[in-house]
Amino acid sequence: MSANFIVGLDVGSQNIKAAIAEVRKDGKLAVIKLIKTPSGGIRKGLVDDTAEAARALTQIMGEIKKVSKSAAKNIFLGVGSHDVKVQASRGIVAVSRADSEIHQDDVDRVVEASQALNLPPNRTVLHSLTQEFVVDGVGDVRDPLGMIGSRLEVNSLIVDAFAPSIKDATKCIEIVGGGVSGLVFSPLAAARSVLSKAQKELGVVLIDIGSGKTGISLYEENKLVHASVFPVGSGNVTNDLAIGMKCSVGVAELVKFSFGSALAKEVPAREAVDLRKIDPAAKGTVTRRLIAEIIEVRLAEIMEFVENELKRFNKARKLPAGAVIVGGGAKIPGIVELTRQELHLSAQIGIPDISALALAGPDLQLQVEDPEFACAIGLLQIGSDKANTKIIGQSQTGGFFRNLFKHFIP
Repeated sequence: MSANFIVGLDVGSQNIKAAIAEVRKDGKLAVIKLIKTPSGGIRKGLVDDTAEAARALTQIMGEIKKVSKSAAKNIFLGVGSHDVKVQASRGIVAVSRADSEIHQDDVDRVVEASQALNLPPNRTVLHSLTQEFVVDGVGDVRDPLGMIGSRLEVNSLIVDAFAPSIKDATKCIEIVGGGVSGLVFSPLAAARSVLSKAQKELGVVLIDIGSGKTGISLYEENKLVHASVFPVGSGNVTNDLAIGMKCSVGVAELVKFSFGSALAKEVPAREAVDLRKIDPAAKGTVTRRLIAEIIEVRLAEIMEFVENELKRFNKARKLPAGAVIVGGGAKIPGIVELTRQELHLSAQIGIPDISALALAGPDLQLQVEDPEFACAIGLLQIGSDKANTKIIGQSQTGGFFRNLFKHFIP
């Protein structure tokens, strides 16, 4: 076995999730360990307090180093703040050879041209995702190499982020002795681990409900159409419950998953919960119907955000593969039914696809299939893609992005 370890690190507002794996010599990805620890200093995907965030990362970094010190230096970090933007871009070049045959250098030049955006100095490009090539006006070309034409165009999606936010996140990891090998937009990482090619071909929206934010990625014809993050998540549900039940946030979090429901009409009106049985310091009782009503209102608001994004691209109620829900918020009882009701689409909980993964132990099976680990597992897989790209060589400009995101695009 090789000693090439990879870490997928998903730093959330409530919890930090890490997936550690080894890339074996045959290219197989073997998951060694999954870790979840409480977070701190993170608010809505952004570092709010560097010192507190570093303290929270210290514990998980210690666990990573127990597996391998080299793993701590090869971290793929999920970036999921709401300041990340996705925009369409177009590159156009003339084919350079006299015989008009398109070669790799022509492809590299046109991809580079599509990345030449006039971004503000405080923005940095995370990804350049090729959607299609166009040869002499003929579009929907997936691989133009060897084709004959005088003009080559490419339609791309450029994902850019606020540079100071990226710097703060990487700084926290470096403070605790880690090293960042790659930055990946979180909705893309979650989609990598959960969505099948068939779903992306038909049309699907992935909804990643975290504590402080919700991310979506929209696919159709096996292409990424759009991705975004908005600053509302399941933590807002908890806060609403704490206010409505006049209890602590800790009690509200327990009530949300143990007694809550996303559909109030499915809950008995008179069934009550004695808060003192959860926490002796808490007072009074509250009906499960009230708990469900509070949860439903906030989750319906989140789904309204999702539907508004789908409307922007004329995809509302038009996705045959429906909606796939991941993240900690996916564990709220009744959320699948609520999603169907609000989006008028089929819906399901997303489970990371582990068919191409090896597991170091049988106890990892249930952990890997947790929707809360969708992003961390996807980050691992993307890191593995990069490692395999290095093995076959990636000296050509732009080759990294094409290989790294081969599962996002045709």
